[in-house]
Amino acid sequence: MLREKSKERIILGIDPGTAIMGYGLVKETGNKIELLSLGVVKMTHLEDHFLKLQRIFEKTTVLIEQYQPDCIALEAPFYGKNIQVMLKLGRAQGVAMAAGLAKGLPIFEYSPKKVKQSITGNGSATKEQVAAMLKQLLNFKETPEFLDATDGLGVAVCHSFQKISAGGKSKTYSGWEAFAKDNAKRVK
Repeated sequence: MLREKSKERIILGIDPGTAIMGYGLVKETGNKIELLSLGVVKMTHLEDHFLKLQRIFEKTTVLIEQYQPDCIALEAPFYGKNIQVMLKLGRAQGVAMAAGLAKGLPIFEYSPKKVKQSITGNGSATKEQVAAMLKQLLNFKETPEFLDATDGLGVAVCHSFQKISAGGKSKTYSGWEAFAKDNAKRVK
């Protein structure tokens, strides 16, 4: 397993999809997290599945070259009944992984439930609830056009929280106010 740098790191979070890929980048300094960028890659105009995969690889590579992240955190495909959808999502995730691995980056994977639990304290939270919590946590006002962008950002923040938790600071919170009170240095 590849090792991450310590003290300060940039995390690229990706919510893979073949219609829209969401991404978010955060800079972690100690226990403080700040937003660097978030957005989406739209592929709805592309008919060919393989062209979509090429676009995911190219855009992920560009993000890596532009922001020089220390690691990539990906949302794992959820389990669904439609095997064709699962196959396409798995390919999208694999292509994003390959872009990171080609640049020597460690890859981390989180289930949608784990991301929601980390961000909101509720593994069944809606995309809107995750987006609202991220806006508060990272102090940004803009509402992205697509919630896929905040989904990608959520994966990056989830990964950051895992490191912080692994440092012996893991705690359960009853809500945002309790979290903010206990983590004043992490909240902008």
